[in-house]
Amino acid sequence: MRNRFKHSEKGFALPLALLLLVVMTIMGATLVTISSNEHNANNDKDSNQQAFYAAESGISVAKNWMVGNVNKFSSTPPNDLDSKLRFCKASFFPNLISSNNGFHTERKSLNEVVTASGVEATRLSKYSFEYFIAYTPGGDGNNSAIIKKTGTNNTLYTIYSCGCNESKDKCNAQSNIIIPLEAVVTLVN
Repeated sequence: MRNRFKHSEKGFALPLALLLLVVMTIMGATLVTISSNEHNANNDKDSNQQAFYAAESGISVAKNWMVGNVNKFSSTPPNDLDSKLRFCKASFFPNLISSNNGFHTERKSLNEVVTASGVEATRLSKYSFEYFIAYTPGGDGNNSAIIKKTGTNNTLYTIYSCGCNESKDKCNAQSNIIIPLEAVVTLVN
C-alpha cells in the first residue's frame, strides 16, 4: 500500500514550483509597478515644491529690487509688459486689472540667486522664476491703491511671481509646471 501512495505523488513538485514561480513573478511585477509610480509621484511633488520655492525667490528678489530702485517708479507705468513676459502670464492672476500696468520684469534661474556649487548648482539651474511689479488694484477698481495716513501717501504695489520647473530659457506656460504667487508691498513716500 505504501507504493501506491508514492506512485500517486509523482510529478507533484514541478507544477507546485511553477505555480509558486508565477505567483511570485506577479507579486514582484506589482511591487515594481507600485514603486515606480511612487517614485514618479515623489519626483512630481519635488518639482512642484521647487517651482514654489522659485516663485518665492522671485518675490524676494523683487522686494530687494524695489528697495534699491524706489526712484524708478513713476505714475505712468510702461505698456509693454505682455511682450516682456515669457511664462508668467497675467491670466494666472485673476485680480490683476490690466496686464499693461507693470513697472519691472525680471527672469532668473535659481542658481543665479542662490550660492551653490557642483551638483547642487546644476540642480538649481533647472528651476527659474519670472516676476513683474504692478500697482495693487484699489478697492474702487482703479489701478492703484493709495493709503492716506497722517499726511503721507503710501502706494501699494503687488509683486506677481511665477516659479517654473525648467531653466529661464526653456520654460514655457504650455509644457512646464508653473506656480504663481503674489505679494503686496507698501512703499512709504
